[in-house]
Amino acid sequence: MSAPDEPTARTTVHGLLLDARARLAQAALGPPREANLLLAHVLGWSEARVLARGETALAEPDARAFQALIARRLTGEPVAYLVGEREFFGRPFRVDLRVLIPRPETEHLIEAALALPLPAAPRILDIGTGSGCIACTLALELPGARVVASDISPAALAVARDNAARLGAGGVRFVASDLDAALPLAGFDLVVSNPPYIGLEERADLPPDVVLFEPHRALFSPLESDTILRRLLAAATVLPPGAFMVLEIGCGQAERLTDAVAPGLLLREVRRDYAGIPRILVLERR
Repeated sequence: MSAPDEPTARTTVHGLLLDARARLAQAALGPPREANLLLAHVLGWSEARVLARGETALAEPDARAFQALIARRLTGEPVAYLVGEREFFGRPFRVDLRVLIPRPETEHLIEAALALPLPAAPRILDIGTGSGCIACTLALELPGARVVASDISPAALAVARDNAARLGAGGVRFVASDLDAALPLAGFDLVVSNPPYIGLEERADLPPDVVLFEPHRALFSPLESDTILRRLLAAATVLPPGAFMVLEIGCGQAERLTDAVAPGLLLREVRRDYAGIPRILVLERR
């Protein structure tokens, strides 16, 4: 029998991780590393420290908090919502059920925008800002930029404002708008957007954690999957000459959308994501 002050297997870091990994594996939810990240969040440790301190006994409140997060993860709730954060372009963005979780693919949009020959103090509009990850990143990467971030959701704008304040992107202005309805695009040098581009018919093909937890208004395009993208392409015709629009698009949409580019717009680039899928359209107003 263990001495009274000797930790049992289940109350040590190692024991709790073994149990959590087994439960996640049985439910076919995520890689084993997710357990490490959730415990690191509870303890306020780095993942490396969690892995190095396997024999450390946990206080009962910490063990209970970790088990509660594992229980939520077993319902399918994404890890980013459980820890309240997701890294994007090297910066931590707060996320919750009000906004989409930033994806690595969207970093290609940032790279494409930063590669453009923009003026020294570009006027930038981010349409459908969500967590604010695009608007804040561009404001921080281009210190002279004047950035406006719009979203139809007041709840999403609240998250984006919080991220801007935390990350020091205080110059970003936030506007409630249905796409470009409240904002004349003629006043911008660059318009960027990661709009809803998934068709409702594709819902069954998405992972359950996406369908059950992420905001549908930010995921699904009404009518056809490219309805909103086509609306943005049409709006781009009022951009001033020499201005740019950079859009994230869905798998299989590149050919249809490039065929829809209106006269007066030049398709400068179709950038592929890490999987080789055409993901970013870069257009210039001629």
